[in-house]
Amino acid sequence: MTDAQKERKELVLRMSGVDPGKCMTCGKCSGTCPAYDEMEYHPHQFVSMVKKGNIEPLMKSESLWQCLSCFACMERCPRGVEPAKLIEAVRLLVIREKGGNHLSSQEIPGKLDENMPQQAITSAFRKYGK
Repeated sequence: MTDAQKERKELVLRMSGVDPGKCMTCGKCSGTCPAYDEMEYHPHQFVSMVKKGNIEPLMKSESLWQCLSCFACMERCPRGVEPAKLIEAVRLLVIREKGGNHLSSQEIPGKLDENMPQQAITSAFRKYGK
């Protein structure tokens, strides 16, 4: 692992507060993910890649923006690993390094409709309001 990879890994771990070493790669987090079909890298793969310091492909992946931040993966994990927090930390890393947010918080109200669940609205503000 290069120094840059180590630095990014440490930053992601510090921002998320997650210990990916606890993951036993059972895939329960991915099995419960409502965005599974839309993601190139699934929650258990995020954990594994962060654990290995392989952050750059995650930073370039659309999966980063497909995560709904619903925390279903965190509820399902038998070991208390929190994949959504790792995804959020990588997302913040992208935003901080490149200003690569896909949506501004001011754009969210215009995309709402009367059938949208409250959780989706809260999740969007959490995801894009950084």
